[in-house]
Amino acid sequence: MVSNLFSRPVAKSEREHVGGVVDLVGPRDHLNPAAASWSRHPHIRANMRWWGRRKRFEYWAISTPDFVFAFSFSHSDYRGGLAVYFLDLHTMTEVNDGETIWLPGASDLPEVAGAAMSRVTKSTSVSITPDAEGTLLELRAARVSARIRIHEPAGHESMGVVVPWTSRRYQYTRKDNCLRPEGWVEVDGERREIAPAVSWAALDAGRGKWPAQVVWNWASGSGITDGHEIGIQLGAKWTDGSPATENALRVDGRLEKLSHDVEWHYDTSDFTRPWTFTGPQVDLTFTPVHNRHALVKKYLFMTREDQAFGWWDGEIRLANGETYRVERIFGWAEEVQRRW
Repeated sequence: MVSNLFSRPVAKSEREHVGGVVDLVGPRDHLNPAAASWSRHPHIRANMRWWGRRKRFEYWAISTPDFVFAFSFSHSDYRGGLAVYFLDLHTMTEVNDGETIWLPGASDLPEVAGAAMSRVTKSTSVSITPDAEGTLLELRAARVSARIRIHEPAGHESMGVVVPWTSRRYQYTRKDNCLRPEGWVEVDGERREIAPAVSWAALDAGRGKWPAQVVWNWASGSGITDGHEIGIQLGAKWTDGSPATENALRVDGRLEKLSHDVEWHYDTSDFTRPWTFTGPQVDLTFTPVHNRHALVKKYLFMTREDQAFGWWDGEIRLANGETYRVERIFGWAEEVQRRW
């Protein structure tokens, strides 16, 4: 089965927010209309109060020439988690680690994504600490531990956008890439170094009130072609029918928001086949080298994930007409289905 998201790209009208921090919700946890916008810097305070459908998470992914390391730190009212993933890119050996906490109590993720946060249990610990240099990530689980400094240059731009499904269901997502990590990951006692000159970091932070079921696409890539630093950020499915997208490009540190949908073509019977992405500003092919498949069912909760890792090639175009070649930039593309 081949997935074809759109017959043609759909343009959307989006407002860029350039002021200070805005509350995500107003009375009775309904979306604050002033929050419906996008920004180059974190601008949303997720002041959600009503228990039951709140989702908060911070996902970091580190890619090196030798391995991928990623973790998700989350709290969803009735469920908290630390999901840790490691992929050796030479042997394609996977390690999954972490823990799930049912009925975890009050949230330990802050209202503002990017603020300091931590959790310590008998089995795991995680802390995310912003400072003058960027962000320090520290993690300990049964098989995997890590200490990684994310270097963030002054004025660095990320993409934050509020996606309003309805007045009572909405999501603030902050996507970032082209960050340089430095440090180490230790797997089963073997330490693997992370050299910033050849490694990249990406962030997916989210705060919102979600529907009971959702399917999403997310794709990201960071790298250098022809001396230009290029970042790819694309999303689909979960933004269908809304007035927003999570699509953006980055060239040499400058972010360009794409206020139109992008066509995704990929084979859901074999996620390791090439994916293609087309739109007014992108013509890209993503060639996977590995697909991470996961399926978990427990009580009413279900998650299915297919996250393919591989290489981006093709061309991107900025609104001013500048065209940039993309050649062998590492990243991923995924389809995820959740029932919360």
